Amino acid sequence: MIKAILWSLLPSKLFKETLYRQGSAALILLCSSFLFSMSTWANTGLGGIQKKDLVPILMCVWDPIGKAGPAAQIMAEAKIYAANWGVDLSYVVYSDERIAIDEFKLGRCDAVNMLGFRAREFNSLTGSLGAIGAIPSYEAMGIVIKSLSSKKAAKLMRIGDYEVIAMGPAGAIFMFTRDRSILLPGDFAGKRMAVLDDIPESAYLSKKHGITPVASSIFNSILKFNNGSVDLTAAPAIVYEPFEMHKGIEPGGGIYAEPFVFITMQVIARWEKFPADFAQKARSKAVQEYSKWVKFLTDPEATIPEEYWIDIPDHLYDYWVEDFRQSRIELGEMGIYDQRTLKLMRKVRCKLEPESAECSASRKE
Repeated sequence: MIKAILWSLLPSKLFKETLYRQGSAALILLCSSFLFSMSTWANTGLGGIQKKDLVPILMCVWDPIGKAGPAAQIMAEAKIYAANWGVDLSYVVYSDERIAIDEFKLGRCDAVNMLGFRAREFNSLTGSLGAIGAIPSYEAMGIVIKSLSSKKAAKLMRIGDYEVIAMGPAGAIFMFTRDRSILLPGDFAGKRMAVLDDIPESAYLSKKHGITPVASSIFNSILKFNNGSVDLTAAPAIVYEPFEMHKGIEPGGGIYAEPFVFITMQVIARWEKFPADFAQKARSKAVQEYSKWVKFLTDPEATIPEEYWIDIPDHLYDYWVEDFRQSRIELGEMGIYDQRTLKLMRKVRCKLEPESAECSASRKE
């Protein structure tokens, strides 16, 4: 009853469906893997474990819809399974990602989920996975996440009081433009682009390409694109249909077919609060679920009309690749990106495409 009332307070059916599909998609997938991974033992019950033997854990859960969203149901069921890993799980749901993170930093909860770029303040290694152009495909992302989630890399997941206990894909990010004639990075000069004001690389990239940055949130950046307030915005394919993004694309716009960023969802925790083997089990289970997430994230791409996709001509494609590479190198030298992560992602790219020019370049990431 309460859930139905809260749901009814959202402004419109379209907006409800949009928030549910876009904002909660990665959350549902990652939390399902991270928390429902306990279901391996579900059929065996608690195996004699008594509640007094469980470690109490409070998780701050980010769900853009808040308590009316799917997170509450997921967590209620996950609580049952969490006991199989020695945890008595409780949770608080937040509709604002930054508030959830702040509550976690204040010590009011023991774990929190967030987008990868926000995880940078807790772990620069995993927080740099969203470096511009660094991951060219879901295949490459899968290799990188598997490597970082391995037992060999476990010590890198823990920085001070914090540990990354799960990572998963949150989607390929495409550039939406109102002007499909733009085929080179230099042509962005003078264009207005929606940017998240708390991402350090945004200022660098805007200055480099002469872009006019327009501070935006994840959701209103798309609305600004549709109403013409900005010329460019970045978004996953899953938002195209529910947000009716053809309104911003028509009549002369489009979507660049090559994603320029692949983002992650990560769960950060205070490691001392959890049973000793909990983090590695969670990371390993997240890797097992990777292909399921990818299918969910890529299926919406098929709903976008073919005529909206913009293919960069082969003779211009290398300009984009090199421009992104130089940007990553400079951002790495500035300390915005972790150079260890950049090196790992370069190795993965060169493993998949050994003939690429960057693999033999004198100046490498």
